[in-house]
Amino acid sequence: MDLGVDCSTTTQVASADLPTRWGQFRALGFERSTADGLETAVTLIMGDISSGVPLVRIHSQCLTGDVFGSLRCDCGGQLDFAMNAIAEEGAGILIYEKQEGRGIGLMAKLQAYGLQDEGLDTVQANEHLGFEVDYRDFALPAAILKHLEVARVRLLTNNLQKVAALTSAGIEVVERIACEVSPSPEALFYLTTKKQKLGHMLTMV
Repeated sequence: MDLGVDCSTTTQVASADLPTRWGQFRALGFERSTADGLETAVTLIMGDISSGVPLVRIHSQCLTGDVFGSLRCDCGGQLDFAMNAIAEEGAGILIYEKQEGRGIGLMAKLQAYGLQDEGLDTVQANEHLGFEVDYRDFALPAAILKHLEVARVRLLTNNLQKVAALTSAGIEVVERIACEVSPSPEALFYLTTKKQKLGHMLTMV
């Protein structure tokens, strides 16, 4: 059953080879028109994704974790885990969404960090700033997978909302594979909150 993913609003706008330390990828750029503006994502593809059920990671941008190596979260570790998993298999898809701070944006995320320094958890900090806990809907990744004619996936995630989003869009999640890394001491409070309040499937906290 396909619940409302309008692929006509999603367009591939770029394609280029991307050699990385994990191996050779093809980088595709996608745009999706929404009521709030333009949503973008970069999709990295390695190997043959048409034979079998590809390994897929939907990763939300985290500048502090992915680029600066922040220990406040597990995002950078998860990205590295996913890239390694795809490289080891020789094929797979990574969809990198521009949804910093569960969709609140970079500056607001830094403000939320300041509130967390004062004792609030990640959920309380978002709410204190007047935001919802999570603005993401994962419609763009679903549309990208349909554009790539991928109907069945093995999804690298700890977030059951991603499983539900793809399933409701008519994409079969054949298997959920944990994307969990050993937490740093600085991330324990954050990850415990994600487990207890957001329902993330975490075993190391």
